[in-house]
Amino acid sequence: MIDNLIQGYEEYRSQYFRDNYDLLYKLGTEGQSPKTAFITCCDSRFNPLIITNSDPGDLFIIRNVAALVPPFQKVSGCHGTSAAVEYAVRHLEVDDIIVMGHSDCGGVKSLLSDEQVEDPDSFIPAWMSIAKKVRENTLHDNPSVDTPERLPCACEQAVVKLSLENLKTFPWVKERVEAKTLSLHGWYYDLVSGEVLSYRSETDSYKPVLCK
Repeated sequence: MIDNLIQGYEEYRSQYFRDNYDLLYKLGTEGQSPKTAFITCCDSRFNPLIITNSDPGDLFIIRNVAALVPPFQKVSGCHGTSAAVEYAVRHLEVDDIIVMGHSDCGGVKSLLSDEQVEDPDSFIPAWMSIAKKVRENTLHDNPSVDTPERLPCACEQAVVKLSLENLKTFPWVKERVEAKTLSLHGWYYDLVSGEVLSYRSETDSYKPVLCK
């Protein structure tokens, strides 16, 4: 597999890098100034740059398990996602933050699983516990789902809503949202259909992002 990656890099150097040298040189010498921060899952099956047909430098991409944003906390420790959000908002001064969940999310599957494995060396259960309330609400609101696929979908979309709510607990996010200089968006990507749904707060529902 590593040989494939090296070959891919060789093709990148001889094709993409050469064809887009001016853009890449400018980014490398003048720095980045993306207008959008994109918080999404680590899943290997999709790439925000490809989905949105964006160029390098257009999106400040923050990836973690299940596209979760933890609530603002003033405690010691390592806060990778929170630090990235801070950098996007306070230093890059992005205009928009998009949180995008997706179908068939492994993190959400682990959250819903009734077979929680006690593993003292695992970081995933503690991370997904951020969405513990989402799990409880989803199971309560969907006691008799007719297909097993619908329950993860409902939970995946609810996790996006939770992340949007948690973003507003960061004081510098809340301040800019209230000043209308920062907008928050919730998206959901279907891996099979390629469709992106957008969360509409006024109706508390998801609609196709291309639907005006």
